[in-house]
Amino acid sequence: MEPVPFRLCIETVGCPVGQHTAPFLSAIMTTSLDTTAWAIPFNVPLPYDDGVRLQNALLTTRIAGDIPDTVLFLEHPPVITKGVRSKDEHILLSADDLKHQGIQLTESTRGGDVTWHGPGQLVIYPLLKLGENEADAHGYLWNLEATAIATAADYGVEAYRRQGKTGAWTQAGKIAAIGIRLKRWVTHHGMSFNVDPDLSGFAKIIPCGLVGEPVASLKILLGDAHPTVADVRPCLARHFETIFRRRLTWLETLNAAPPTLRSILEPYQAYF
Repeated sequence: MEPVPFRLCIETVGCPVGQHTAPFLSAIMTTSLDTTAWAIPFNVPLPYDDGVRLQNALLTTRIAGDIPDTVLFLEHPPVITKGVRSKDEHILLSADDLKHQGIQLTESTRGGDVTWHGPGQLVIYPLLKLGENEADAHGYLWNLEATAIATAADYGVEAYRRQGKTGAWTQAGKIAAIGIRLKRWVTHHGMSFNVDPDLSGFAKIIPCGLVGEPVASLKILLGDAHPTVADVRPCLARHFETIFRRRLTWLETLNAAPPTLRSILEPYQAYF
C-alpha cells in the first residue's frame, strides 16, 4: 500500500507554530476523519509491565470488536525494554547494576532492539483496527513517523526520516523511537517521543542497536524554552488524529468510558 495522501493543514490551535511547521504541514492528509477512538491520558507514570498487561487486555477486546480503537498517552518509570531483535551486548550494565540505579530491565514483544523509557518521554500505544486501506505495516510506521515529525515542527524543530531506519531524527540525534506489533491487523506497542527526559538513561544501552548515534529531546534542542509532556500531548494527539483519520475522544472520567473499556481500565485508575 502506498503511504496515504497528504495536503496542507493550517489548524494549529493550542500548539505553537515553529518555523518548520508550515513546510511539514504540507504533508498532512486531506481526507476527513473517518472514525472515532478513545484517547486515554495517564498523568502518573505507568509501570511498564502494567502497560503491557493493559495493552494485552485492550488488544484481545479490540480484536473481538468489543471496544473501539483506543490510544494510550503515558509515561513510564525508568525501564529498559528488549525488543524481539535485541542483543544482550546492547545493554551496557548488568541487571543488578540497573536495579541498583532504579532502572527495570524487561523483555518486550514489540519489534526492534533495546530502548529506554522514563519520565519526560511521551509514549503512545495505539490499539487500532487497521482498515482494508490501512493494512500495511510499513504504511503504519510511516504515519507514526509523520506524527512525530509534525509534533517536532510545532516547536520549531526540524525532524526527518533516515533511509533504512525507523523513527524521527533531528540534527542533534534521534527524538522519536518506534517499536510495534500487529495481531490480526490490530496494532499495539507504539512510539516514544523525547520531550524532557533524563537522557542519561540511554547511556546504559546502545539505543536501537545503533552504535554512536546520539539521542535528542526537545529540552536538548530548545533549552529552557522547552515544553512539558503535558504541553506536547495535545499537539501530538491532534497530528495523530489528522494523519490516522481518527477523531479522538478524551476520557475525562472513568465513568464516561463504555462498560467493557471501563472494566479494563479500572485496575489502572490510580495512574490517571
